[in-house]
Amino acid sequence: MKDSYLTVHSVSEGLYTEKRSRFLSFAHHVENEAEVREIVSSYRRRFYDARHVCYAYILGVEGVGEGERYRMNDDGEPSSTAGKPIHGQLVRNGLTDTLIVVVRYYGGVNLGTSGLIVAYREAAMAALSAAEIVERIIEERIDHSFTYPSMNSVMRVVKDLGARIVAQDFGCTCTITLSIRRSESERLRERLQRISFGEEGGG
Repeated sequence: MKDSYLTVHSVSEGLYTEKRSRFLSFAHHVENEAEVREIVSSYRRRFYDARHVCYAYILGVEGVGEGERYRMNDDGEPSSTAGKPIHGQLVRNGLTDTLIVVVRYYGGVNLGTSGLIVAYREAAMAALSAAEIVERIIEERIDHSFTYPSMNSVMRVVKDLGARIVAQDFGCTCTITLSIRRSESERLRERLQRISFGEEGGG
């Protein structure tokens, strides 16, 4: 079960030039489409005099090819010459929850279809080359109720499996909310259930 993914840690920038055209590139960590729209809009305002503001993103911690949400935008460039090569660099690097924006200032010389594909690909690569790529863990939350005499056993399991305590209430009935790496979640549930059934003690 996949329980980690790669993304960029913070904003990074790159630059690629070809025949006097300048391609300014920016990589961002994003978590939803609203963030994407806001960031792209900010670049359109910031670089209001640029010819094109193209982008691509992939969202979804399941990762590339497993139900992720993605989009490519050519912003007036010939079809598939901008957004697609940008998206290709996200896929090539196995990134998700990542947006790359490439701003083009036209230099007066047409680059042609193949030239544009190379330029947008290289610009995206430049932004990613400057980025810090980080692995993030996918965690699952588990709620568990237990009796007070079982507390030591529950806490031992929590410690053994490296679960994080998110919330706890030790009233008449003890309740606890735990967060744990997804691949360990079923094991945690099973051990907590064994305590409830008296099959796992505190020793």
